[in-house]
Amino acid sequence: MAKSKAANESEPVVIKKYANRRLYNTETSSYITLDLLSQMTREGREFTVVDAKSGEDITHNVLTQIIMEEEQRGENMLPVNFLRQLISMYGDSMQSMVPQYLEASMDAFRKNQLQFQEAMQGAFGGGPLAEIAKRNMQMFEAATSAFKGAGGLMPGVPGMPGVATPAEAEKDDEIAVLKAQLAALNAKIDKLG
Repeated sequence: MAKSKAANESEPVVIKKYANRRLYNTETSSYITLDLLSQMTREGREFTVVDAKSGEDITHNVLTQIIMEEEQRGENMLPVNFLRQLISMYGDSMQSMVPQYLEASMDAFRKNQLQFQEAMQGAFGGGPLAEIAKRNMQMFEAATSAFKGAGGLMPGVPGMPGVATPAEAEKDDEIAVLKAQLAALNAKIDKLG
């Protein structure tokens, strides 16, 4: 059974598009939406969209439609200048080279993204840098707790209640900012992983 599943995953799913604009997934025998096709693309699932009547491959048109819908939702990834430059390339003598260039550029971007993710996982996942990062975090937390003092007491004067000086308040603000930045970096690292 695992063998047939692996064979199915290597074959692109055939999606039929009917005249009423409905999309039919031949693998699951169900109607689907462009959102589901978008999700399949994000998951790396290959599919081919064919016109149900003529059998013509219309995958390009459907993928372009998905991009347009994503852009309309406010998920703008394509800057206006890029779109203008792309439009100006239609009919240009270099038009035939643009698809290969864009594909190679996107492949390079993806490879760099994967290398960065692997480097971050290696740095924070269990390598020697992970221990250093862990110790630095522990020292940072210890320094933060030392600056705060205990139970509202004035830092640096054990048992002496008081109000923090402006310099101490400024340090607390700096520490809070550093903590927020560190949390944001950790969130980005988790997202990349």
